[in-house]
Amino acid sequence: MTAALRAHLQAGQVIPAHPLALTAHRTLDERRQRALTRYYIDAGAGGVAVGVHTTQFAIREPRHGLYRPVLELAADTARAARGRSETPFVLVAGAVGGTRQAVAEAELAAALGYDMVLLGLGALATASDAELLEHCRSVADVLPLFGFYLQPAVGGRVLSYEFWREFAEIPRAWAIKIAPFNRYRTLDVVRAVADAGREDLALYTGNDDSIVVDLLTPFPVAPRGTPAVRRIVGGLLGQWAVWTRSAVQLLGRARAAGSAGDASWLRENAALTDANAAIFDAAHDFAGCIPGIHEVLRRQGLLAGTWCLDPDETLSAGQGAEIDRVCRQYPQLTDDAFVRENLDRWLS
Repeated sequence: MTAALRAHLQAGQVIPAHPLALTAHRTLDERRQRALTRYYIDAGAGGVAVGVHTTQFAIREPRHGLYRPVLELAADTARAARGRSETPFVLVAGAVGGTRQAVAEAELAAALGYDMVLLGLGALATASDAELLEHCRSVADVLPLFGFYLQPAVGGRVLSYEFWREFAEIPRAWAIKIAPFNRYRTLDVVRAVADAGREDLALYTGNDDSIVVDLLTPFPVAPRGTPAVRRIVGGLLGQWAVWTRSAVQLLGRARAAGSAGDASWLRENAALTDANAAIFDAAHDFAGCIPGIHEVLRRQGLLAGTWCLDPDETLSAGQGAEIDRVCRQYPQLTDDAFVRENLDRWLS
């Protein structure tokens, strides 16, 4: 299955960052958590990422004790929902913290049947490149890596071209989520992977402000002095935790388009960026990004409320009205009809 899974990644997939369904008492709502996983599978996603920022990092806190239950529930639901399907479906587990914690989380994910680790490096804010790379290699000894360039505004750190060039030398680095929300830093990653000669290392966008542009751009590179192009083939995104059916259709059309020459794609990029600004609360430095995702899912009936583990993590002032606006303005981005047709079955 390893070769099939890697080919699946390299072909480009929609991989939603899985939210956390809670009750009004801020306990795990298992029924709705399962429904979300079923939604993503039926929408055509190529995998899910669980235990990541969108799932809420606080699931790891002892007072909540939700890291294992949430990962286990997603894996069990995915296996049951997919039955005997031979089409790969990648299970990505988020791992964070220092090396001991990240390795332990990767070991748990491996025991639960996960395929890869999305490795967050925000906890190693003062580590040198050499220390970061040793950390990555230690986790890669447990599970293959989905590298992660997280934007500094939500806990990431700046990572150099040199870091990514060395990261691409790790044999069990299979993919990278590029999410610095910065074109210069995005180019650093693409160029580093190309210069390492890693054509088998799949590039995924996490740049919620440039999703369509990332998918359409033929990035010019010159490994060993020979002009070539590299492409970002898919996305692992919190934005794709909502309106997932439409995201799958978007990726399919982007593959067929091949280039950004048609001005209609630029309009679509602007529309999706505008919608993401409302959902992710860009006006307030992304303070309401997780409640914003929850609010869209609540309106569709997939979640019962917007509750987060942190009671203070709520929609920002005016954010609900902004979500109203983008839903009215860009109905083509939504998948409300698809959810209505299937919701009762997913919740059963």
